[in-house]
Amino acid sequence: MTKRPRRNHSAAFKAKVALAAVRGEKTLAELSQQYDVHQNQIGQWRAQLLEKAAEVFSSASSSAAPPAVDVKTLHAKIGELTLANDFLEHALDRGGRLPSAKR
Repeated sequence: MTKRPRRNHSAAFKAKVALAAVRGEKTLAELSQQYDVHQNQIGQWRAQLLEKAAEVFSSASSSAAPPAVDVKTLHAKIGELTLANDFLEHALDRGGRLPSAKR
């Protein structure tokens, strides 16, 4: 008997199967055959979905705020990179051309 390699299911697939289980239109055995996943796994995904469903609505307001970004630091980094690019471009133009450089 050969063992089937371990499968990693995507979050979208897990959500799809768990939602089908929550709907209750089909039994776990039918869903197991349809999606080729063990019944216990479907039950675990359904439990996780029901357990964390409240978090979707409670943390919506707190996750809506974007993380604070230091714009001054970002502008300084852009300036440094622009300066380095200009320096390298002029160094190549002065005669240090490499065969793979700008043609």
